Amino acid sequence: MGNFNVVKTSLEARGYMVRVFSTGKEAADYLDAAVDGTSVGFGGSATLDALGLYERLGTHNQVVWHWKQEDKDAARREAMTTGVYLTSVNALAETGELVNIDGAGNRAAATLFGHEKVFYVIGRNKLAPTYEEAVWRARNIAAPQRARQLGKKTPCAVKCDRCYDCKSPERVCRGLVTLWGPMMGMEAEVLLVDEELGL
Repeated sequence: MGNFNVVKTSLEARGYMVRVFSTGKEAADYLDAAVDGTSVGFGGSATLDALGLYERLGTHNQVVWHWKQEDKDAARREAMTTGVYLTSVNALAETGELVNIDGAGNRAAATLFGHEKVFYVIGRNKLAPTYEEAVWRARNIAAPQRARQLGKKTPCAVKCDRCYDCKSPERVCRGLVTLWGPMMGMEAEVLLVDEELGL
């Protein structure tokens, strides 16, 4: 697994606020205290779901997540206008680049513009030594697992071994976003968790 000390230093040099937690529960407790009395949007994330953050933050915030609401398109749009946005990444390079692949584009777009603050919750399994290996992980590990989870009939979902750069209408990896640093005018905080979380 990757080196948290190295990636923390790299992220801070790029302008991110960074906190390191031993467990997902500690990270969830921190967010439960730090995010209060505001509107919160959620990006599609098995990490956030595993930590129960929608339920916890929903007791004292206005939360919106297309995974949890019936009108998914409306929820995606509403989440774009919240004060705070929570998400994870498909991969994080020890050199500090955050990599996300998206299908509908809502999660990637929300990390680029529109919120006062974005929190990234990232488990140790997402770390890669270099930017190139982070992109490789996002394409060949995270995306196939997500496609399979969604029951898609893409080559990567069937074999779950790598990206086939397919032209399938069910393809879930439609765009890739690399963040080299926090976007201008938007705070960004990275929570590194020393547990395997998400895909």
